[in-house]
Amino acid sequence: MMGAMQQLEAHEVSLHKVFSSDYDFRIPDYQRPYAWDVEQAVQLLSDLEEALERGTGEPYFLGSVVLVKTKGDARAEVIDGQQRLTTLTILLSVLRDLAEDPDLRSDLGRLVTEPGDKVLGLAPKPRLTLRERDAGFFRTHVQAVGSVATLLALDERTLPTDAQKSVLRNTAALHRVLGDWPEKRRLELVRMLGERTFLVVVSTPDLDSAHRIFSVMNSRGLDLSPTDIFKARIIGALGPEESQESARRWEDAEEALGREDFADLFLHLRMVFAMRRAERELLREFQDQVLSRYLADRAGSFVNDVVVPYADAYARIRDADYKAAHGAAKVNAWFRRLQQIDNNDWRPAALWALRHHENDPVWLDRFLRALERLAASMFVRRVYTTPRVTRYAELMRELDAGHGPDARSLVLTETEKADTRARLDGDLYLATKTRKYVLLRLDEMLAGRSGVSYDHPVVTVEHVLPQNPKAGSRWQRDFTDEQRAEWTHRLANLVLLNRAKNSYAQNHDFAEKKAKYFTGRHGASLFALTSQVLHEDKWTPDLLRKRQRRLLGLLAEEWDL
Repeated sequence: MMGAMQQLEAHEVSLHKVFSSDYDFRIPDYQRPYAWDVEQAVQLLSDLEEALERGTGEPYFLGSVVLVKTKGDARAEVIDGQQRLTTLTILLSVLRDLAEDPDLRSDLGRLVTEPGDKVLGLAPKPRLTLRERDAGFFRTHVQAVGSVATLLALDERTLPTDAQKSVLRNTAALHRVLGDWPEKRRLELVRMLGERTFLVVVSTPDLDSAHRIFSVMNSRGLDLSPTDIFKARIIGALGPEESQESARRWEDAEEALGREDFADLFLHLRMVFAMRRAERELLREFQDQVLSRYLADRAGSFVNDVVVPYADAYARIRDADYKAAHGAAKVNAWFRRLQQIDNNDWRPAALWALRHHENDPVWLDRFLRALERLAASMFVRRVYTTPRVTRYAELMRELDAGHGPDARSLVLTETEKADTRARLDGDLYLATKTRKYVLLRLDEMLAGRSGVSYDHPVVTVEHVLPQNPKAGSRWQRDFTDEQRAEWTHRLANLVLLNRAKNSYAQNHDFAEKKAKYFTGRHGASLFALTSQVLHEDKWTPDLLRKRQRRLLGLLAEEWDL
C-alpha cells in the first residue's frame, strides 16, 4: 500500500496538455455511463464565460480527475472525472465545427483527436475513448471533424443508450449557445482554454490506490472538509476557556444537523453574507467573504450568532418543524413545498427569513408564499443555474437593504408570467422534473389541504387518455389522431396515483380504467385531482378543454400569473 501511495502524482495540468499525446484517456466499462444533463453542460460553459469576462489573467481551475496511469505511458484509465472530460470534449468539438478559420479548426481538431503520424505509421485516434457501448457513437458523431451537424440531425428516440441521448442533448445545447457568439468571442474562449485553464490530474499506477484516493476526495466522513478548516481557524482565534465552550457548541450543532447538511449549510451561509453568486471554491471565498469579518476580534460571536442559530434554522426548514403560538402550520407547509423543488438555491433566503423573523409567523407566511412563487416559476421555466442563483443573490441584497415580501426580485415580470403560463399549458408530462410538483400543488388546492405531504413511497403521474390506445378501442373513436397529439401530455389529461406504472392497465377504455386503475382499495382515490376524474362519465376533447381552463385558472390564481 505504501509503495503504491508513494507513486501518486498530482499536478496542475493545462487543458491543452490534458488533451494532448501525453494522455490517452479510456473510460473503463465498469464505470457508470455519461450522465450529465443539459443544465450541467451549460453551467460548465457559463462558468468558463464568467472567467473569460473577469479577464484577470489568473488561472482558472476546472476541478480534478483521478487516473490509473503509469509514468511514461499515455494510457490512462479514468476513475473520476469522466463527466467533465466528456463534456469538455463535446465543447471543443462544437467550437471546432463552428470555427470559420481553417487553421483554428485544425488546432481544435488536434485537441479532440490525436492526428497520428504517417512516417511512424501511427493511426489517428481520439484523445478520449468512452465505454465500449458508446465509444463508436462518440467517435463518429462528436470527435470526427464536421460530425456535429450530423449528430444534431439525429432523432433522440432512435438512440439506443441514455448516454448517447445525453451526448446529443448537451451537444445541441452548447451548439445553440456558442452558435450565437461571434467568431471573435469564440476565439477568445479558445485562447482562455489553452492559456489559463487547468485541471488537477491525480494519477497512480495502482487501481486500488486510485479508488482509495477517489474515496478520500469524495467521502465527507474521511477527508478534512472546509467546515473542519473553518472551525480550526475560529477556535484557534479564541482564548483557552472560550475556545473549549465554542468548540462544544460548534460540534453540538454539527451533530444535530448531520455532517452532510452541516457542510451544505456553509454553502448557503456564503450566499447569506456575500449576497452574490459563488465564483471560486468555498474554502477560498468563505474565508474572504465571511470569516474575515469575525477572526480579528469576534470569533466567538461567529459560533454563537451564526453557526448555532443558522444550523437550528436549517433543521427547522429541512424538517418542516417551525414552532409558534399561531401560524406555524402555514409556514411549515411552505417549507414542505419548497423542498419538492429540484434545487436548494431558495434556501439562503429562507434561512435569512427564519433567522431574522422567527417570531413573526405572519411575515414568514407572506415572504415564503412569494419565495415559493418565484422558485416554482423558475422551476417550471427550467431557468439554468447561473440566472437562477443571480436572481436569489439580488433578493439577498434586497433583504439586507430592508425589503421583505415586497422585494423587487420576488416579483415576476409579465414576460416571466407569460412563459410560466405557456409551460403549464404545454405538454407538461414531457417536463419530467416539474410535472409532479405542479400536479401535487394542484392536488392540495383541490383538496383544500395546506402543504400536504404523502407518506406512501410511490407517487406517479399517469395519463387518462393513454399514450398508445389499443386499435379499435373507444379512445380511437372519441379522439382523432390530431386531438390525441394535442391533449395526451397536457395538464388536463394527467392524474396522480400511488402505485407504479402498469402498461397494460393504462390502455383500458375509460370506464374500465376508472374502475381498475384509478381507484384505491375502497373505491376512491387518495388524490383529489384523480377523484375528479372518477366523477366523469366520459373523457372527450371538449371535457379536456374545460378541465384545462379550470386547472390552469387555479394555478394562475395561486401563483398570480
